[in-house]
Amino acid sequence: MGRHCQLVMGPAGSGKSTYCATMMTHCQTTGRKVHLVNLDPAAEHFEYEPTIDIRELITLEDVMEELDYGPNGGLIYCLEFLINNIDWLEEEIGNFDDDYLIFDCPGQIELYTHFPIMRRLCETLNRLNMSICGVYCLESQFIEDKSKYFSGVLSAMSAMVNLEIPHINVMTKMDLIEGDYGSKKIDDGTDEEDVDQDEESAAQKKKRKQKRRRRLMEKAMTDREMDRYLEPDPLLMAEDADFVLNGEQPSPSSLKFQALNQAIVQLIDDYSMVRFIPLNITDEDSIEYVLSHVDNSMQYGEDLEPKEPDDAIEYD
Repeated sequence: MGRHCQLVMGPAGSGKSTYCATMMTHCQTTGRKVHLVNLDPAAEHFEYEPTIDIRELITLEDVMEELDYGPNGGLIYCLEFLINNIDWLEEEIGNFDDDYLIFDCPGQIELYTHFPIMRRLCETLNRLNMSICGVYCLESQFIEDKSKYFSGVLSAMSAMVNLEIPHINVMTKMDLIEGDYGSKKIDDGTDEEDVDQDEESAAQKKKRKQKRRRRLMEKAMTDREMDRYLEPDPLLMAEDADFVLNGEQPSPSSLKFQALNQAIVQLIDDYSMVRFIPLNITDEDSIEYVLSHVDNSMQYGEDLEPKEPDDAIEYD
């Protein structure tokens, strides 16, 4: 029987650990045996204790102290050390024949786009008869800056091309956006000016800040506009360039950047690979929707054998 795993990737701060914790909770609720595998040697806090932890093999703190490396170089060294001692990981994984593993990977983007480390890890997992699904997380705040957003799209596409595994892209933190893709909040009718600052509790202040942030994002985006980010529309970058020029005569440097933007747009359009699935961790349907895409991409469940419940119900 085959084994299955998710390889959760993405830039730092994109919500990978929150995604892993959310999936762990959801899978355990539905009766699926799932284990967390930590591949980040610099991680400190987990909502779920990892079943397999790279820090038992090597830690970033030890590498920085003994080899005098910086955090980026030290993290790459740790992952290379893991690949060179892959027998350790094979032995740890060997105990889980019929379980579902979620790999929480580091947030250093070079590991997925520049170095062959994660590709070699995927080859090892394939050799262990594991079905893999890459999950690339990009936070919804990237859409506030189109240049930042398209750099995330290119990074996701680079990871898809380099790893050559079944892959989905997830737009995380959608609960921060109002509308059909985020959490719909009912306005209580109270304005900020009506709130007595002296008597306002910490929870009310937090709620007020969240409402202000949602209103700002809602002003810049409609549901129709959001679709253009979930399925990247190359014209977004062209529109941004036209807005910057604003009818002025372009300078030679701006013309060069415009040509670069056109090349990036053409690249994204030619590959036409990247599409994002929105994830709102406060909505169970949204979580199940993402998980169903992951399961379908690696054909989870097709080779599972039916199991009898521990306590069978006896009928008279």
